[in-house]
Amino acid sequence: MPTPLIITLIVLVVLAIAMVVLYFVGNKMQEKQAVQREQINAAAQPATMFVIDKKIMPIKDAQLPKSVMEQMPKRYQRAKMPIVKAKIGPQVLNLICEEAIYDDVPQHGEVKAMLSGIYITDIKVVHKKTKKKMAEEQESDKKKKKTLRQRMVSKQAEYQRQLDYETAARKDKAEEKKRKAEEKKKREREKKITV
Repeated sequence: MPTPLIITLIVLVVLAIAMVVLYFVGNKMQEKQAVQREQINAAAQPATMFVIDKKIMPIKDAQLPKSVMEQMPKRYQRAKMPIVKAKIGPQVLNLICEEAIYDDVPQHGEVKAMLSGIYITDIKVVHKKTKKKMAEEQESDKKKKKTLRQRMVSKQAEYQRQLDYETAARKDKAEEKKRKAEEKKKREREKKITV
């Protein structure tokens, strides 16, 4: 008959193994997300649009193009996503918005946005009236208690900004190191030529 100490040790070992596996899987997923974010940002183009409506709804109800729905895995078709209905030029389109900026998108307002296909990655409000209206809405929202989703999205946005900053800092350091190495090689070549 196993003693409680042995059972406790087995449980601790299993938990430790699970934590290690989750750590490595999380790192892989984070790297994959960073690569995808770079691809999205590289393909992003500026566009001016008038926001008609915005909702968080299941993707299958969002009336997205058929090709998008066919490419999407089945498990994500029932997931709720922030959808923005906007008029871009003469067309009225349903677009998927990044969750971190969804709360910043004004209802019935004109914005300049960075679009990567049907994905809104960044927005800037154009009119002062819209900015004023959004500021009033944010002040009234501060008084209201935030839902769990809103708290989670704000935390995610904060962590994403921190990750973007750290990634940019690492790139800057790597570029600086590479530049210094090239300068050093250049100086060494010049020394060899003069000797």
